[in-house]
Amino acid sequence: MTMLSSVAERLYWMSRYLERAEDTARLVGAYNHLIMDIPRGSEPAWDIMIRILDAVRAFEDRYRVVSEQNVIRLLIADTTAPCSIPFAIASARENVRTTRDVLPEEAWELVNELHLYVGEAAKSSVGRRNRHPFLAEVIARCQMINGLLLSTLSRDHAYRFIKLGRLLECADMGTRVVDVGAGDILDRAGSHAAIEPLLWSVLLQALSASSAYRREVGPIVEANDVVNFVFTQGNFPRSVKFCVAGIREELTPLSNHEPALRVINRIRRRLKGLSVEEITREELHIFIDDFQLQLNALHQSIADTWFRIDAP
Repeated sequence: MTMLSSVAERLYWMSRYLERAEDTARLVGAYNHLIMDIPRGSEPAWDIMIRILDAVRAFEDRYRVVSEQNVIRLLIADTTAPCSIPFAIASARENVRTTRDVLPEEAWELVNELHLYVGEAAKSSVGRRNRHPFLAEVIARCQMINGLLLSTLSRDHAYRFIKLGRLLECADMGTRVVDVGAGDILDRAGSHAAIEPLLWSVLLQALSASSAYRREVGPIVEANDVVNFVFTQGNFPRSVKFCVAGIREELTPLSNHEPALRVINRIRRRLKGLSVEEITREELHIFIDDFQLQLNALHQSIADTWFRIDAP
């Protein structure tokens, strides 16, 4: 099967933006649950979500004060910030609009309805009263779209580029949450020892990993177990290891895959060498920084191999 590089790129980015919108909604939702349960004064600062999403500059360009309302307004109501849910949904919609002939008919309808819903409800959902229903609806609709694509697309190149985008975005978000979220918890270790299990549980919730963790590891939530689960649990679909394995599987049938496979194999070796039990907070941060650079290199390799060949 052949495919225009421009179509492959749009499918890839459609998938990444849908995953980004869902992950951002889940992250904001998890933090909102946290502030309802945690003693006042012991919660992480609101800007932790901004740091996870690497959106500090976008925030500072718009606001002077780090507050609940400003952070939430940026993430769920701003239409121009690349870190926001409306921006991700609008970008996904545009990519679907230009690739409708290779997608199920219902895909355009579902994405367009999600776009309209976000446009109507986002601004009124900045306040706490409407925030949770809005986030839950975004997550549910993104999952519905992904379910449609998973259950109706032929396993051809269109499917492969969609899956590559989703898996790469998912792996990136997992590393970001652990780097900033776990770093915040470890930096405060001992000062609020009684609430540390709650903080680690919220980190799992932000990755939709709580139930899987309890089944695979157990009810006790501890630092090393959480980090190890997110990075190296091969059976959990949102773990970094699972995503990396899935990316390699989808790359293999594509032509000219050698450069991207070399990068993904480096990533696999790097991941295999991670020993959480012996790693310090600073070593974990360095490891994740390097790992994210490798993910960026993988994206660049995919783009250079399959998305640039139509250019004159």
